[in-house]
Amino acid sequence: MTTVLLTGFEPFGGDAVNPSGEAVRQVAAQWDMPARLVTDVLPVTFEGAAARLRELLTTHRPDVVLATGLAGGRAAVGVERIAVNLLDARIPDNAGHQPIDVPSMSGAPAAAFATVPVKAVAAAIVAAGIPAEVSHSAGTFVCNHVFFTALQEALPRARVGFVHVPWSREHAPQGQPALPADAIAQAVRLAIVTTLDPGGTPALVGGALH
Repeated sequence: MTTVLLTGFEPFGGDAVNPSGEAVRQVAAQWDMPARLVTDVLPVTFEGAAARLRELLTTHRPDVVLATGLAGGRAAVGVERIAVNLLDARIPDNAGHQPIDVPSMSGAPAAAFATVPVKAVAAAIVAAGIPAEVSHSAGTFVCNHVFFTALQEALPRARVGFVHVPWSREHAPQGQPALPADAIAQAVRLAIVTTLDPGGTPALVGGALH
């Protein structure tokens, strides 16, 4: 049986709710696919998130790893294409650590590409009426650290991806772009379903000029 590992994050930066963690819980509660789904909500700490991820990879040996996180201020779901080997924290993590300009993983490549079909995932989410786009930067905070760690630790066995979600409409700061919580959960589920699709990956436009 195919095993899917789906992760989100706990709240950080003063937010009471992290929509990625809430979406993971909702997807798990409604899961009805043949694949085995393993879920976890990671701490927003550089050391803790990576350690917990490695534990999950070792224990469950997933075929697909989809990590999700909050990108407050974005108006669309961002399907990340590239993880960089860099920690450069604009704010401290939830343990008070703020690494600046250090590698995510010493001795590893400068960057790594997602191995899920990022363009097809974004297209499937858009087809469901939910704003989505291919994103070429997962940032340099804990989200990117988890994404890069998953690509290094899970490959070549698993397909690995990362999805950034906006604030949920139910908990967004006033005036900030947001999506309904149900739409965010639907987008996360679609990312998994599209990745599990045995059909070929079409050549889709999804590049950027800047």
